Amino acid sequence: MRRRLIAGNWKMNTHWNEALTLVAELVHTEAQENWADTDVAIFPPSLYSRHAIEFIQNAKSGIAVGVQNCASTENGAYTGELSASMIREIGAKAVLIGHSERREYFQETNETLLAKTKLALSAQLTPYFCCGELLQDRKSDQHKEVVTRQLSSTVLTLSKEDMLTTVIAYEPVWAIGTGETASPEQAQEMHALIRQLIADAFGREVADVVRILYGGSMKPDNADALLSQPDVDGGLIGGASLKAADFSAIIRA
Repeated sequence: MRRRLIAGNWKMNTHWNEALTLVAELVHTEAQENWADTDVAIFPPSLYSRHAIEFIQNAKSGIAVGVQNCASTENGAYTGELSASMIREIGAKAVLIGHSERREYFQETNETLLAKTKLALSAQLTPYFCCGELLQDRKSDQHKEVVTRQLSSTVLTLSKEDMLTTVIAYEPVWAIGTGETASPEQAQEMHALIRQLIADAFGREVADVVRILYGGSMKPDNADALLSQPDVDGGLIGGASLKAADFSAIIRA
């Protein structure tokens, strides 16, 4: 049975004191509550990642820390970039790849995202690979085709072993930061599609292991309904991950 996974993407939010306070609050809440059946990860701004890792390690917390992006090359004259091996060396466990904001604002292509994914895997980082359709794709009934294209030329070309260590995050772009949320039925439909695509490429045994997260305005008041769907294995949480009480409520859902 797949373990539940709740991950918080802080995006470009929090300043120094806010970030470390939030980490401390999460560690404290984890100690007070029973998170034993759920894996928890946070993706703070990279400036704070090492400090968050040290705090979590010293507290003997089970929270994993990831980074929100990595370079598509290993090293060299790429000012401002962070390589997957650098990220691994500071103790991070995972990296977000292909978030819709990276695709839209930084024009990241499927070719670039595949290169990032392979470098993350070679550095023993867990890729959280994001996919999802725009509102016009949903309205024109092209959402399944869009997500299929996003995956077929990227993670579905990996080896079976690499696919087993990859997390997929389905994020309908029209539901990110808008207050709109896919219905539980819409989320399940797309998660089931993604799992079938994995089964077609790698076999049912692999598909039954890979975790698929929902990312799109998951909040405490809708988490239970979304997480009750058979193919929704957790959430990639945006705004609600910036408040320890909201994030922990989703973990409990």
